[in-house]
Amino acid sequence: MAAPPSLTDPWTLGRLRVPNRVLLAPLAGIGNWFVRLQAKRFGAGMAFSEMVSSHAIRYRNEKTCTELLRIDPRERDGGPIAIQLFGEDPQIMREAAAHVARLGADVIDINMGCPVAKVCKTGAGAALLEDPDRAVAVARAALEGAAGERRELPVTVKLRSGLRPGERSGFALAHRLVAEAGVAAIVFHPRSAAVHHNGVPDYALAAELVRTLPAPVILTGGMHDAASARAAFAQTGACALVLARGALGYPWLFEQLLGGRELEPRREEVLGELRWTIDCAVEHLGEERATRYLRKFYPWYVARLRLPSAAARELAQSLQSAGTLARVSELLDGSARHATRAAAPAV
Repeated sequence: MAAPPSLTDPWTLGRLRVPNRVLLAPLAGIGNWFVRLQAKRFGAGMAFSEMVSSHAIRYRNEKTCTELLRIDPRERDGGPIAIQLFGEDPQIMREAAAHVARLGADVIDINMGCPVAKVCKTGAGAALLEDPDRAVAVARAALEGAAGERRELPVTVKLRSGLRPGERSGFALAHRLVAEAGVAAIVFHPRSAAVHHNGVPDYALAAELVRTLPAPVILTGGMHDAASARAAFAQTGACALVLARGALGYPWLFEQLLGGRELEPRREEVLGELRWTIDCAVEHLGEERATRYLRKFYPWYVARLRLPSAAARELAQSLQSAGTLARVSELLDGSARHATRAAAPAV
């Protein structure tokens, strides 16, 4: 009997070779090129873009085309790049997939699991769980669009277990997507759309999908640290894991799962990674827009600095109100000095 795969083992997605089994999730509003690049720098075998509207691509929305769909050449080191699309119209999805293929994506992922109301009310995201015929048509159209540009470009689909607790519509749809649309893999989040990220994922259902689906199952949901990720991988037998919120401001999680890292990052490592993120955001958006955009990132990194609670709270509030990145730099320098003084032995 063959030994179960290790997280460090390579695997194939369609005709693509993925170098390991720990991937970065499609983080809505976050997963731009430099967030994906950061995950690759720390070992991720593949990284997904944030969710991109197929309609916005069709009508060539400027922000979508110049920012959300930006692929940086540095991302190609270490593994494939996946662009995630959402939409409910097969023809528009076909056009969007063709456009993304022309841009150089290695994989197209279709979001059929987003529980957010503004997405579902259009008939996209998790709403497709209740319209399986349309879901299959959308997936098939994506394959057709991608095949017109790059032969054998794999298409994956992200699914929830169902719309409401206890439902298995996602399980049934996964089988149809593979059998009828030719989807290369399913990214499965075994929670219902109704609970969003609350509650315990149904890993038993994920394991059942792994056993019965003739395609790779990539697991997402509930893996906030290395221990929970390893346990979920072992329990479900999934082909690969997708890390989401557990990796926000903590790319060292990839090293822990893939490189055997055991120690928590030192404060200077956390500050250095935050400064790298700031530099990339300026490259991406320009300094004025980056100053506002980065405010969502600061709490993740401050939490990793392990400062005393009062100092952490003060730093987080000051970073949120900082009007310039020069002021941000001053605050980070001050936090480093504070940490150094706190760690100094008494004499």
